[in-house]
Amino acid sequence: MTSPNKNSSRIDYGLILILLMMFITSCIAIYSAQTTGQYDSNFVLKQVLYYMVGIGIILVVVRFDSEQLMGMAWYLYGLGIVLLMLLIVSPPSIAPRINGAKSWFQLPGLSLQPSEFIKVFLILTLARVLIVHHQKNPVKTIRSDMWLLIKLGLVTLFPLLLVMQQPDLGTSLVFLSILLGMIFVSGITWKILLPLFSSAAALTAGIFYMVLWHPLLLEKYLGVKQYQFGRIYSWLDPYTYESSTGFHLTRSLLAIGSGQTMGKGFGYREVYLPESHTDFIFSIIGEEYGFIGASIVVSLFFLLVYHITKLALGTKVPYYTYMCAGVIAMITFHAFQNIGMTIGLLPITGIPLPFISYGGSSLMGNMFAISLIFSMTFNERQYMFSSDR
Repeated sequence: MTSPNKNSSRIDYGLILILLMMFITSCIAIYSAQTTGQYDSNFVLKQVLYYMVGIGIILVVVRFDSEQLMGMAWYLYGLGIVLLMLLIVSPPSIAPRINGAKSWFQLPGLSLQPSEFIKVFLILTLARVLIVHHQKNPVKTIRSDMWLLIKLGLVTLFPLLLVMQQPDLGTSLVFLSILLGMIFVSGITWKILLPLFSSAAALTAGIFYMVLWHPLLLEKYLGVKQYQFGRIYSWLDPYTYESSTGFHLTRSLLAIGSGQTMGKGFGYREVYLPESHTDFIFSIIGEEYGFIGASIVVSLFFLLVYHITKLALGTKVPYYTYMCAGVIAMITFHAFQNIGMTIGLLPITGIPLPFISYGGSSLMGNMFAISLIFSMTFNERQYMFSSDR
């Protein structure tokens, strides 16, 4: 039995401090979003409530060690698949289409987006697949590496296809980023990865070329509609589509640009931007606190990723290493995509800024992912110098 002092030493205070700073940033930015009078609900109080639920998730998950998390992985994965399938077949009264996507369960007093939790389920399952594969194949070969790549791809494919049916492009890209992060740490030889990534890059470039210069061919032979290209066109030339698909991007660019270096100050917003408390929360920060405030937010994500990377490199449990890689890939892609789309660097995909944007499912999903990191530090340090190891 461990003493209170030993329990205290197993708590990751550095990670707590980073989350606290993100919590404060989130509440301040969301409060500013309500000053325009566009909203009646008090989103700040709801965000505080979601953070409290997230803390509850951490307190529960922190008690599970690596073996227990591995044991639950496939069950959680199966639960996620079932939820996604139920989402597709549920009637509009339970799963309505919101902004063209059927991604939420709308229950009395509760709105739940299952895909936000399935990201974490996928991380746990892919990490288990890697561990089991390496245990069964201690000697690496081209054949074993190829089989591992196929297994990782198949595990990701099922939830990916279900999410694409909603459709939810942003979450689909997050799944792919998690898969990519896990592949990088899987130990698969570059003799396989280099041709694979080169082919994927060439295919992506080819699709962009067809969208820009030969969209009629895609419409004729693949059935792609012209309106589906709107996000790419409005990303490349937002001011031409300012009255339609480019509206949010042009307003975001105006808000961030008008903030200049120091910003306009707390509550001094002049640029109207609908739904700015969710996906475009970074635009509020850029306008009110300028380049300095935006840089601080970006630095918080650098600190978070650096902290998790440092823990992953220091752990002696391979499952934790793979788990950290998945969490890093998920958070990094979320932050890079969200900030990139608000400044016009990337197309708009509707991905929130982790721990900052308002949203219950998104925040609780991210807190679930962070709870895995707390679990790692809490459980591994308990036995670090034990004779049992």
